[in-house]
Amino acid sequence: MQGTVLQYIRQIPWGHNREIVSKCQNVSEAVFYVQGTIQNNWSRAILLAQIESKLYERQGKAIHNFQLTLPKPQADLARDTLKNPYNFDFLTLGQEAKERDLETALTNHIQKFILELGQGFAYMGRQFSLKVGGDDFYLDLLFYHTRLRCYVIVELKADEFRPEYAGKLNFYMNAVNAN
Repeated sequence: MQGTVLQYIRQIPWGHNREIVSKCQNVSEAVFYVQGTIQNNWSRAILLAQIESKLYERQGKAIHNFQLTLPKPQADLARDTLKNPYNFDFLTLGQEAKERDLETALTNHIQKFILELGQGFAYMGRQFSLKVGGDDFYLDLLFYHTRLRCYVIVELKADEFRPEYAGKLNFYMNAVNAN
């Protein structure tokens, strides 16, 4: 392992290495950030933001059913793509913010939003129009994931979860898949 670590650290600037060594708790975490820097070409500011947001601890931690619904390589990639929780501290919204306020803030900060989502996300649009049976529906945000080769629908809600939200999202996923 030591030889591998040396190969990694030689590929990134000294300042990045210094930040990783001084802020990481263990070798696995440090290697994670070194690999992330190499794969994503993170600037030192982005690297520090990823470390401060505890990306290592959040990566691949979302609750999912990928192992049951996707083939193995795609299930592993999908699992590693998601985080729990996502960190949107760059937004300055209060508790009174509505869904449209959240959507506007996320799209106004689309670069930071995509960085938080992770590598491979391509922004397709906001209030993306979807026709089903002659009726118009609008997806809050639509992305395409280039590595998973699938669409990612973001349905924003500014209140507590309700079971009907899952039904609505399932309807959107089926409609996008059909189109």
